[in-house]
Amino acid sequence: MKTMTNRRASSESLPISSKSKRSRFRWMEGMKDFSFALPALLCLLIFVYYPLINSFYLSFTSWNMTNPIKKFIGFDNYTYLLTSDTFYKVLKITFTYTVLDVTLTLSIGLLLALLFNHSSKFFNFMRSLIFMPHYISMVIVAMIFLWIFNGQFGVLNKLLGNMGIEPVLWLMNPKTALWALIVVSVWKGVGFTMIIFIAGLRGVPLDYYEASSIDGATKWHQFWNITLPLLSPTTLFLFITNFISSMQVFQSVDVMTNGGPLDATKAMVFWIYEMAFGEFRTGRASALVIIFFIIIVLLTIVQMYVSRKKVHYEG
Repeated sequence: MKTMTNRRASSESLPISSKSKRSRFRWMEGMKDFSFALPALLCLLIFVYYPLINSFYLSFTSWNMTNPIKKFIGFDNYTYLLTSDTFYKVLKITFTYTVLDVTLTLSIGLLLALLFNHSSKFFNFMRSLIFMPHYISMVIVAMIFLWIFNGQFGVLNKLLGNMGIEPVLWLMNPKTALWALIVVSVWKGVGFTMIIFIAGLRGVPLDYYEASSIDGATKWHQFWNITLPLLSPTTLFLFITNFISSMQVFQSVDVMTNGGPLDATKAMVFWIYEMAFGEFRTGRASALVIIFFIIIVLLTIVQMYVSRKKVHYEG
């Protein structure tokens, strides 16, 4: 009995094993790394996840922000929106804007990248000049183009008048108002797209072009069979980011057209804003947020799934 007591006492007095020290060290290192990410996680929880969860809750209520009572009404908000003609009209306008904006931004950005993918002072200056609008706030850009597209004293109509063309009410005509918003978005975003495409082009090995030249390939064949396939990861990244951004268009609509004329530019986010802070139908606006969020997520998943066989990640 005395021997067992001595052994227990000696085992308790032994130093901590090196394995335990290593595990404790790894745990402390992990906690230190987590502490660096904690501020970002808190911001996500406070400004992203909590509003989303709260919007989901509010979507089942009838609340107008002026009354503290939130009346639970179940799926009535969803039923009203999904059976409303306005919902599908606004969704069509949003999709039309998104498709045209993304197509033009990526196409023009790629052409500019191919044109200015050279190292010289002139090309560096041109790249900087084209990229500069990316740093300008969308509100400021919208105000500039509000002056350019003005039907009475706008710069664009003055230029057209000098060429003998009748002035156009760009922002007052339902057929041209949406195109004006697209021009604003393309002008602001094409510089960033160009820079990303140039980065992708410089990652394409030159050996492919040299080998294809020896085989007699033309510039068009090189572009179609080498450049485009190897740029597919860059194109996918730009497509998804531009798609999500275009679907959430708001500032240019708010400043330039206010959803008009005749609701021709009423995009989804602007309608949400109008419903929540103009009509004070917060519950219905929250339901629209959830529906729109689901639509964007599903379309993004579809894009990722479709692109699996068409995106080449090997340079």
